[in-house]
Amino acid sequence: MNFNKVEFELSAGVVSQLPQSEKPEIVFSGHSNVGKSSLINKLVQRKNLARVSSQPGKTATINFFDAEEFKLVDLPGYGYAKVSKAEKARWAELVEGYLSRERNIALIIQIIDIRHKPTKDDYDMLNFLYQSNAPFVVVLTKRDKLKKTAYEKRVNEIMDELQEFEGTELIPFSAVTGEGLDDVKQVIEEYIKG
Repeated sequence: MNFNKVEFELSAGVVSQLPQSEKPEIVFSGHSNVGKSSLINKLVQRKNLARVSSQPGKTATINFFDAEEFKLVDLPGYGYAKVSKAEKARWAELVEGYLSRERNIALIIQIIDIRHKPTKDDYDMLNFLYQSNAPFVVVLTKRDKLKKTAYEKRVNEIMDELQEFEGTELIPFSAVTGEGLDDVKQVIEEYIKG
């Protein structure tokens, strides 16, 4: 499966702009500033296909990237405090509109920063995915920021923090070292091929 031949397709700011859903879609969801863009860029071996923002909460659209066999879908990061109520409501409507439509979603990659306990928004999203039987895995980003002992401690804590989502696959990942990249690619291939 070719992860390198990927092009930006479009940004949708409102539900009516969402493109047709023909190819399987791999969806990236997570808190603002959790490393979604870095994960996408590492996956496709490009420096800035997905724009990495120094300002959290900057991605206010759903961004679609077209590959030969699938599409990558980057949802706006949630949970960023410095955004107006109206803007938060628009994001929520957009994301809910995307997820509630009959789309060809092969896999949702829920991203959590390995260094921190999942936020209320993370739990809300995980509850939604778990209860709706959506196909999802959790990718734990920023793995390189923790030394071995701290990393092992956090993995145990996260397993505890996410125990209510029984059977959820956890993939530690680092956009800096590439650790976990092959695991992410493999899980995407498995879900696309069904």
